[in-house]
Amino acid sequence: MSSPFDRALETRLMAYCAIDSQSDEHSPSKPSTAIQLDVQRHLKAELEKIGASDIELTSYGALLATVPATDASAPTIGFCAHVDTAPQFNATGVKPRVYPAWDGSDITYPDNPDLVLNTTTSAYLAERKGDDIITASGLTLLGADDKAGVAIIMTMAEHLLTTPGLKHGKVRLAFTPDEEIGRGVDAQLPADFGVDFAYTLDGAKRGTMEYETFSADGGVVTISGVSAHPGYAKDKMVNALHVAAAIVTALDENGTTPETTDGSDGFTHVYAQEGGSSETTLRFILRDFEMDGLEACGARLKAACSKAEVDFPGAKVTCEISKQYRNMRYWLEDDMTPVDLARDAMRDLGMEPYSAAIRGGTDGSRLTELGVPCPNLFTGMMEIHGPLEWISVQDMALSTRLLLTLINRAAD
Repeated sequence: MSSPFDRALETRLMAYCAIDSQSDEHSPSKPSTAIQLDVQRHLKAELEKIGASDIELTSYGALLATVPATDASAPTIGFCAHVDTAPQFNATGVKPRVYPAWDGSDITYPDNPDLVLNTTTSAYLAERKGDDIITASGLTLLGADDKAGVAIIMTMAEHLLTTPGLKHGKVRLAFTPDEEIGRGVDAQLPADFGVDFAYTLDGAKRGTMEYETFSADGGVVTISGVSAHPGYAKDKMVNALHVAAAIVTALDENGTTPETTDGSDGFTHVYAQEGGSSETTLRFILRDFEMDGLEACGARLKAACSKAEVDFPGAKVTCEISKQYRNMRYWLEDDMTPVDLARDAMRDLGMEPYSAAIRGGTDGSRLTELGVPCPNLFTGMMEIHGPLEWISVQDMALSTRLLLTLINRAAD
């Protein structure tokens, strides 16, 4: 079903996705990459054009703005989306394409003829026959995660600002950098945002509304071996790569890694190795829905490191575990107001809300922990972080209508 928002959403998403904006976990700067500011400057100019107020590009790279209230008694609601794209797959030179009124046939890619998107490779696509489908060109991800959320929030804001007579409280917008590397919520953001509660627009298929995420830690293991000339290394060399392999092997048990877990299972995931035979670094992410499970993941990692140091005399192994984010459910279950509001708004639009625990996290995880209740709403993005990523324009339009409906409900 077409909507008055379809073309604006399509135009915005295509423009946003074409701007490179990958984050970089190895960079200490805020934001981690300067190219994310290219998106922020584009959005800042657009916000000025549509008449938003209090537009601010913060020192930590977040872009904030306000849609002024028409009803001062209504709560202040925030909407948040991130502008960075995932560093796990190529996101340089994205070329978005649209398939109007998709007819159900295989979608192929001009830059990667071997790649095919269909209802076998993405089951939800079957439900979107007749929709306008946006993909990339085959060599990059699309970046609908989370530029679809950005487009939805911008389109909602434009409607509020240009449609007289709508009743609503103050609406705050936040576009954050570095969400994909777990640094999207600066410590100053909750105060700068200034909302009673908020929503991230970072979810998948229509009807989903999520208020439970993983709790997450990161692990960095540094291994120092003993270097020697390989021709004369007997009883001298300790190869740091062999030590690393032993640690990874010790953790690679069925039911403990991402490829062997689902549902409510947690996992330990080694995702990067840097270095060589003299010194090497392993990087891990640790995930579980409950804190005792997360602590158990950390204990297993530390135990594997300690054993490796014993098994390879002369090697030095250090393991540093750092906090990333926590399950938002711990705080939201004490006050389900934003969750209930979103559920009621979905039912107003004929959707039956669906909530499941996210096997990941959002900026809302950290915002909620810092005192801003912030569940997650759908955008329509699917097959994210890879070349098959796609989205339905009509799902985005339904999400836009959802935001307007819950804003109206909050004012009532």
